[in-house]
Amino acid sequence: PSRFTQFIDYAREGVWHIWIGIDHILFLLSLLLPAVLIPIRKGWQAVERFKPALWDVFKIVTAFTVAHSITLSLAALSVITLPTRLTESAIALSVVLAALNNLYPLFQRRRWMVAFAFGLVHGFGFASVLADLGLPRDALLLALVGFNLGVEAGQLVIVSVFLPSAFWLRRTAFYRRAVFLGGSVVICLVATVWFIERAFNLKLMVF
Repeated sequence: PSRFTQFIDYAREGVWHIWIGIDHILFLLSLLLPAVLIPIRKGWQAVERFKPALWDVFKIVTAFTVAHSITLSLAALSVITLPTRLTESAIALSVVLAALNNLYPLFQRRRWMVAFAFGLVHGFGFASVLADLGLPRDALLLALVGFNLGVEAGQLVIVSVFLPSAFWLRRTAFYRRAVFLGGSVVICLVATVWFIERAFNLKLMVF
């Protein structure tokens, strides 16, 4: 196949991986859920305008992108190698902590820092997928860039669907209680089970 065809194939794989990577999606959603809310003394209040929410999401997505691009590149080039079991356990733990931060806010104003810190971990997870696809020695950079751009494209699709919907629902009790609080609890519980499975090599769920 031509270099362009290889590039498109790896980009497609990147999009597909982020869409079927439930742990990556739940981590991202955990960080995005509070974007349309601001903390007040006794709960949460809806943001008044879309622009601050969009800026918050932009910082989070950019931080996550930069971080996982760094470790994806380092791992793909064999500069740093981590055991898969350690990486996958750390990814599950990152989802737990991101969801807990919604329930007990510690980094409400600086969630981009959480996105960057744990994005470094997620990059190793992306790298293991890329390695399984087989990296062509004569087109390593092409495959790396294509896959990474595919991940970003898939991520942006998720954000473009989530953010307008969340902004539209932000003033409702349904969003604050069911989506934000309830969703964060469910994400935390699911990710906790994932962490136990991955850390102790168990099988407790079917996904």
